[in-house]
Amino acid sequence: MLESNVPKRILGVIPARFASTRFPGKALASLAGKTLLQHVFDRASESRYLTQVVIATDDHRIADAARSFRAPVRMTRADHISGTDRVAEVASADNAELIVNIQGDEPLIDPAAIDAAILAMLDDFTRPMGTLKKRIENPEEIFNPNVVKVVTNLDGCAIYFSRSPVPFVPDPSHRAAANPLTLYKHIGLYVYRRDFLLGYPELPVGPLERAERLEQLRALENGHSIRVVETEYESFGVDTPEDLDRVANLFSASLLRNG
Repeated sequence: MLESNVPKRILGVIPARFASTRFPGKALASLAGKTLLQHVFDRASESRYLTQVVIATDDHRIADAARSFRAPVRMTRADHISGTDRVAEVASADNAELIVNIQGDEPLIDPAAIDAAILAMLDDFTRPMGTLKKRIENPEEIFNPNVVKVVTNLDGCAIYFSRSPVPFVPDPSHRAAANPLTLYKHIGLYVYRRDFLLGYPELPVGPLERAERLEQLRALENGHSIRVVETEYESFGVDTPEDLDRVANLFSASLLRNG
């Protein structure tokens, strides 16, 4: 890839809200002396290709916390239905050509995974949107509806996302012998071209998105392509206090390995 292909501005946006049904205020929960939000911001800031990383929120508690570690903050409306809508509002006031939606509850996010998703979009200007996938190694994840599965075509673009096992696996214990296909889970990081992102909230919501409760299906149902890049990054989102304990243990183990 030639450096001339790199847009002048690639913006990373971390949508963060205080309200959460299972874990209110999780963005400000402490992990190894920092908030989850600061961990995400610090790691995203290590990306080679992001020009800037900003935090988008409608809550002054989160904004104040972000400013305490000198993160740029964009205050947004409080009535957004999804994080994508919040990111789109930020993009509407920015001239970035690519916008990366970085989940605010993944304190172990790998900067290399962010860069991989960006590079795929730089190498293929025909795709309006990109995301990541990871090989499923734990058989229990195949039938876990909270682990979203993705299947792609030979061009590396998404065919479908589902909470069900796709493709069909008759017997996971004999999958290697009976079905050589590799199953992948979706990693919820998105790269958008600016014009596409600004129009995304206006796209009609289809029956597949409603049934699966997966917002990314809106693009597919409306005929848009999603580039999917494989990554070795293992997503560890924090949705509950128990998840925070699990991530804290992983964080401590990582410090021991690297110390």
